[in-house]
Amino acid sequence: MQNSIDQLEELTKIIPDKLNAISELNFSYKSNPEKWNKKEILGHLIDSTTNNHQIFIRTQFEESPKIWYDQDNWVERNNYQNIHKECLIDFWTIYNRHLIKVVKNIRPEKLFNTCEMKDGTKQTIEFLICDYVKHLEYHLSQIITPTDGNSKS
Repeated sequence: MQNSIDQLEELTKIIPDKLNAISELNFSYKSNPEKWNKKEILGHLIDSTTNNHQIFIRTQFEESPKIWYDQDNWVERNNYQNIHKECLIDFWTIYNRHLIKVVKNIRPEKLFNTCEMKDGTKQTIEFLICDYVKHLEYHLSQIITPTDGNSKS
């Protein structure tokens, strides 16, 4: 798990500059109305941070809480397409820096507490922290690579 924490710390250091280097036009470009653009992908990552924050906190003191979200509805209702990219980048960065502090503050014995997923499976906090970072890396690569970045997952 320490590798995931280290990786998240590294991402919050290097990714903001890479995101800021992308033009607003490229960040907002939507090649397909059914797919997310770079703004919406970053917004999805903010939503993921929001929901994982809740998971990492509540799972420490609740008996296997059921926590999940409808990612498409979250992205749509947050209307990320109409938020300046700098605001999204700043919010993503600050929130993930806070999440790092939350994760570092989890007592070791709490890492094995579980949260129930939408499919009924139960996952430990430790697994979910590592999975969160993998998910983040996957979507950040969609934004930063020179492709059109439109995706959903």
